[in-house]
Amino acid sequence: MVGTASRRSVLIGLGSSLAAGHARAQASTKPPFVFTGIPDQDESRLVERFGKVATYLEDTLGTPVRYIPVKSYPAAVTAFTNGQVQLAWFGGFTGVQARKANPGAQAIAQGAEDAAFKTYFIANAQAGLTRSNAFPKGIEGKTFTFGSRASTSGRLMPEHFIREAFPGKTPEEIFARVGFSGDHSRTIQLVQSGAFEVGALDYAVFDLDSKAGKVDPKRVQVIWESPPYPDYQWTVRGNIDAIYGAGFTERLRAALLGITDPAILAPFGRSRFIPVSNDAYLPIERVGKSTGLLD
Repeated sequence: MVGTASRRSVLIGLGSSLAAGHARAQASTKPPFVFTGIPDQDESRLVERFGKVATYLEDTLGTPVRYIPVKSYPAAVTAFTNGQVQLAWFGGFTGVQARKANPGAQAIAQGAEDAAFKTYFIANAQAGLTRSNAFPKGIEGKTFTFGSRASTSGRLMPEHFIREAFPGKTPEEIFARVGFSGDHSRTIQLVQSGAFEVGALDYAVFDLDSKAGKVDPKRVQVIWESPPYPDYQWTVRGNIDAIYGAGFTERLRAALLGITDPAILAPFGRSRFIPVSNDAYLPIERVGKSTGLLD
């Protein structure tokens, strides 16, 4: 016969088990936390980069986390806008576009290097251009490729600097031919092969590809380094606390700022992530409007 104390212990244990089960059931009703990133490099590098982030965030936040790839910069903005993803690694310009379409969305973290990012202008060795501190006006009349049409470092800011150097002229009036490679790694390949004489791209991708042995310094070289501007950042939708619980946005921010593992940071070409706010990207918004690329 079971005593009163024993029955009480059994009931308490049963109550605890039911409460834990109820909490798990509630957690299981929440959708996985899904994020994406602009496809600024080759796909294998993106899978390596974001797969590690997904694992880290899932372990840190205690919530199922999934990374979904997208095919283009506009597709990343669309996925964020329609709620397919709750978080995205955007460039400066795509972040402005996404937040403009989603009132309440916040830029919550950027790479330490993103506060003062820069563009490299690169040239094929046969183009006859050499490195200089001043904007290389010798690029006029050459064939030129940007990256993605919505890239900050591969299109928006390069076009801004080009228009400053050649007042009153569009890139199509300055160059013999203008192209859009789609991503920074592809820009390197096109200039290195001679398909285009000159190109503009994210300096961090050029440095990463150089370390990976994908850049032949005898065939392509940096001819100009731009002034600094704010670029990449993590942007989160404004409704995630309502979905994942009060304080989730701040927990997510803390998780991103807490990344110290070089295996996660190295594929980004970043030393760490630091806090940031929407206001940091007002210069990008102004340039977008002045170039006619942002309404």
